[in-house]
Amino acid sequence: MGSTVMQRKLVKFLVLTLIVVGIGGTGYLFGLTVGQETPKTVLVQGVTGLEAGKTTAQVDFGVFWQAWDVINREYLKHDTINNQTKVYGAVRGLVQSLGDPYTQYFNPVDNNRFQQDVSGSFGGIGAELGLREDRLVVITPLKGSPASKVGLEAGDFIVSINSTSTENLQVDEAVNLIRGPENTTVTLSIYRESWGKIREISIKREKISVPTLDSEILSDHILYIQLYSFNAQASQLMAKALQDSFSKEPIGGIILDLRNNPGGYLEVAVDMAGWFLPKGTLVVTEQGITEKEEFLARGNGSLLKVPLVVIVNQGSASAAEILAGALRDHKRAELVGEQSFGKGTIQELKSLKDGSAIKMTIAHWVLPKGQILEGNGLVPDYVVKMPTSTTATASSTKADPQLLKAREILKAKITTLFKA
Repeated sequence: MGSTVMQRKLVKFLVLTLIVVGIGGTGYLFGLTVGQETPKTVLVQGVTGLEAGKTTAQVDFGVFWQAWDVINREYLKHDTINNQTKVYGAVRGLVQSLGDPYTQYFNPVDNNRFQQDVSGSFGGIGAELGLREDRLVVITPLKGSPASKVGLEAGDFIVSINSTSTENLQVDEAVNLIRGPENTTVTLSIYRESWGKIREISIKREKISVPTLDSEILSDHILYIQLYSFNAQASQLMAKALQDSFSKEPIGGIILDLRNNPGGYLEVAVDMAGWFLPKGTLVVTEQGITEKEEFLARGNGSLLKVPLVVIVNQGSASAAEILAGALRDHKRAELVGEQSFGKGTIQELKSLKDGSAIKMTIAHWVLPKGQILEGNGLVPDYVVKMPTSTTATASSTKADPQLLKAREILKAKITTLFKA
């Protein structure tokens, strides 16, 4: 699929059907009856869009307007906050009431910044973040990133950012605090369960470029591919790695390492599944409130008979979980490692009329056998823990029991295949 289609899957810009209260420039005057015991008329000036509330069944907006009136009349510093700021705050509160860590409201300024972040480069630490148990957590540090260099690991909890507590902080808000100009420093307070305490780590921001993959032919005719991201170049680069490796010597099996892979484009994961599964095989289903869309393998199944083992860990998320889960559901691969992150929802950016937007969860991923990924993750067929602070590389098998187990399983499959 082209980059336009993949971009649509990453961030969708759709018209929002829910109309929210907006600020008018002329100043309408409305009388609203609020309060059950002592009804009174509240005069709300400078507000339009009240008629939109009439479409919401059995909702009493009187409390909202009563609060609006009390703030305007009695809040000590009411004259320092304009009406538009209060409306943005109200919409933000509405969105936060959903209790979804991946749904967030952006005012026009924040929305513009978000658009730039999606399309451009930035100064940061190179770590994918998420929420676990309502706490900000590192899903994975990217290879070669400042976060990786200082030793951040998947599963590390970020307690504060430059002394700002991350309690009740949304992921995008945390990202905005961490990012900044290149060559400046951000200080994170990190809690790691193996430490049993909080440590402060200062990280120098750099321009972040996401790596794609490394490959290596190991002994016993095993091709090892470590895929770091499902970015727009991943399919092409993986195809080249496969072609180059198979042209050098006979390949008896493949280890696909998806550890610390935070995901990326769904289309790339579906494309890769098509190399290992028959054309037309269900890869994943996008299930919304009333609609669902099935994504089917569409490749030529060129690697259909090549033995395959996939390695995952708690840094494997989203597209990485979709590919690994689909391959296992169709008995095409066994999984080795640790339980994956469990990022299984889809967000779309819903644009509002004033340039603000809501990034909102609209569906979740369902694997071929019916498992919902969100909050669950994948439990490997062979659960193997990693030693503390061990980096996974193909050349350090003795220090990498997960890779060692994957090679052991694959070697048995290759031996059986050759005997047959």
